[in-house]
Amino acid sequence: MIEVAAAIIENGQGRILIARRKKGKSQEGLWEFPGGKLEPGESPEACLVRELQEEMGIEISPYSYFGENEHDYGTVQIKLIAYLATYSHGEIRLVDHDDYRWSKREELREYEWAPADVPFVDWLIDRDLS
Repeated sequence: MIEVAAAIIENGQGRILIARRKKGKSQEGLWEFPGGKLEPGESPEACLVRELQEEMGIEISPYSYFGENEHDYGTVQIKLIAYLATYSHGEIRLVDHDDYRWSKREELREYEWAPADVPFVDWLIDRDLS
């Protein structure tokens, strides 16, 4: 099983950063919370800081464990570990994605999500995070 970290990044206006997987990538065209695979010995928080810098050119501050979900994609099984994070700074430049949005929480269900991310969408809409 591959461990993957996902960042639920909120900006100063309370919107959440989501990104669409670009053509040629697994789960192409589907939306996800950005993140990536954990390297050996790496914490999910450190992974998220590294991945968001590498893949989007931004700095974030993970601050709270949100949850995890195991998903079997048939050819690969992943454990997706989500953390809440704040956007610190940097201008978004896309590497593994072809689009991004700062979405209102209540609009998240309007996007077509990678299956492993779907429970996090439901939890974000159904939970009070304050």
